Amino acid sequence: MTRTHRLRAYAVIATAAVALAACASKMQPAQQMISKIEAVVAAAQPEAAKYVPDQLKDVQDKVANLKTAFAQQDYGSVITAAPAVLASAQGLAAAAAQKKMVVMGELNEQWSRISANLPANVAAIQKRIEELSHNARLRKGIDLAAAKKSLDDVNSAWATAKSDFTGGHLGQAVSAVKDVQTKLQSLAQSIKFQLPQAGDAGDNPAPAPTN
Repeated sequence: MTRTHRLRAYAVIATAAVALAACASKMQPAQQMISKIEAVVAAAQPEAAKYVPDQLKDVQDKVANLKTAFAQQDYGSVITAAPAVLASAQGLAAAAAQKKMVVMGELNEQWSRISANLPANVAAIQKRIEELSHNARLRKGIDLAAAKKSLDDVNSAWATAKSDFTGGHLGQAVSAVKDVQTKLQSLAQSIKFQLPQAGDAGDNPAPAPTN
């Protein structure tokens, strides 16, 4: 090998060594950026999965792309793209909190609207069943025993709904109070009784359950 060839070989080796060193110097920062993003996503994930699942998936896909680039040793691309992904990840918590506020507001409104007249309606049904118990003519064609059992079911379901609401489980509370409303309407039909319309009893919607 001539001197010229040797110099060229040394130059190639030196260039490769510099490239490898540069690559290695980017590896740790790239890994740190990915780790930081993953930590932010993990912290936001429980609420984000409930309220902004699409936004969460978008960020998770971007993180997956970063990890793919890292596995391919394209550390420069990771370092370039990571800040924007981090910003998206950091926005998850705020987005989830905002959506949760909207959802909770809607659930509170539903609870107030549906539960407002339930106590008065339950009382009216109770009074009607007592009347039927003492009047054979009125209860003709009515299964009074079944009606009393249904009223017990309504009271049990209403107690569950109020417990869920008091415990802060609004989703469960609204679902339960809708079930109470359905049971009550069915019971009213079974005893041939017309429930008072909303507002007939003079009740105003309230955010808390009424005993």
